[in-house]
Amino acid sequence: MRPAGSGSGGRSAAAAAHGEQLLRYQLLTMSTEFQDAHLAEVKPLVEKEEAITRLLPDFDVQEQDVETVHGSVHVTMCGTPRGNRPAILTYHDIGLNHKTCFNPLFNFEDMQEITQHFAVCHVDAPGQQDGAPSFQTGYVYPSMDQLAEMIPGILKQFGLKTVIGMGTGAGAYILTRFALNHADMVEGLVLINVNPCAEGWMDWAATKISGWTNALPDLVISHLFGKEEIHSNPDLIHTYRQHIINDMNQTNLHLFVNSYTSRRDLEIERPVPGVNVVTLQCPVLLVVGDSSPAVDAVVECNSKLDPTRTTLLKMADCGGLPQVSQPAKLAEAFKYFVQGMGYMPSASMTRLMRSRTASGSSVTSLEGQRSRSHTGEGTRSRSHTGEGTRSRSHTGEGSRNRSHTDTRIELTPNSASNAEQSGPKSMEVSC
Repeated sequence: MRPAGSGSGGRSAAAAAHGEQLLRYQLLTMSTEFQDAHLAEVKPLVEKEEAITRLLPDFDVQEQDVETVHGSVHVTMCGTPRGNRPAILTYHDIGLNHKTCFNPLFNFEDMQEITQHFAVCHVDAPGQQDGAPSFQTGYVYPSMDQLAEMIPGILKQFGLKTVIGMGTGAGAYILTRFALNHADMVEGLVLINVNPCAEGWMDWAATKISGWTNALPDLVISHLFGKEEIHSNPDLIHTYRQHIINDMNQTNLHLFVNSYTSRRDLEIERPVPGVNVVTLQCPVLLVVGDSSPAVDAVVECNSKLDPTRTTLLKMADCGGLPQVSQPAKLAEAFKYFVQGMGYMPSASMTRLMRSRTASGSSVTSLEGQRSRSHTGEGTRSRSHTGEGTRSRSHTGEGSRNRSHTDTRIELTPNSASNAEQSGPKSMEVSC
């Protein structure tokens, strides 16, 4: 449930609880009713390379360089903020900016329906926006903590009281730090590929060496994409590699990468009754592709968050950028997430859900689905220990080879590090 005093002040605790139940019910319904649906391919509104940098002109767009306590930051505001609801605030990963990171998602038709209800505030880390000039000699790039402390100044500039944060990689870390420091300003978080831990010394050394050998693009690519995706999707990798080389200011990018690899541990802990711990106070949707290099980090983050407020979404047949390769699924999950927070209660079905409905697949009972998820009959179940290890069971039918036009969504509670431990468990969704 949402803690008293956070988010919009008018909603009661009972309404917030109902919203949480709605989110879980809707996601579970996706699993029970459409387990074997064969979907028609859902395509974005624009072609992939065009979608990476183009923003559809349906909004009132403002671009500003906002002065904050730690320097200037480039911000793009789409739409008009509404006083009675939060804005969506995005923060990108290293090697990207808000356009290359989030335009494929926000240009998608189903996401356009969501943005009719919310203003969207895109933040570019200092020096990462298109056409950014090099910093002057001696410039000290902000730390991850300082980048998080720049966000309140952005909210003040645009008159925003609260936000729903959506961050990827480094941006997810920054938004998490912001939410830990300013819980009253954050109503919810969607964290893609978040890593709550400090960088290991070997990765830190690799980053330093990349600056000497001009191998920065390779380092960024290996951070954004898994080995399987690098080999299986050369067109996508080529597009992003060319963006990193030709469009990003290399000096500025290296400073941002160094800041991220120098991050400190978030030091979050799973709440224990009677113990005061550092944790997120808002609803959280963790997102990761099943072949992403960040899978283990996201699972570890999940093990450290409040299970009653956290949902882990794993996307099958998906790599390091779910918002690029699976915008339909992510838009649908985000829609249910904000509905669970009490917004958009009467919104229409997404195209993905309509495709499932039109498929005419049989509807199974809730109890029947729960039974199926444990027998492995045509589905895949996953469980995670508190240490972040992964165990996977697969049927002999080769479920991993299913088409991208199939969607299977399973809900399984994450196992605790002690199998005999009782208590609430966070929800895990695989799609």
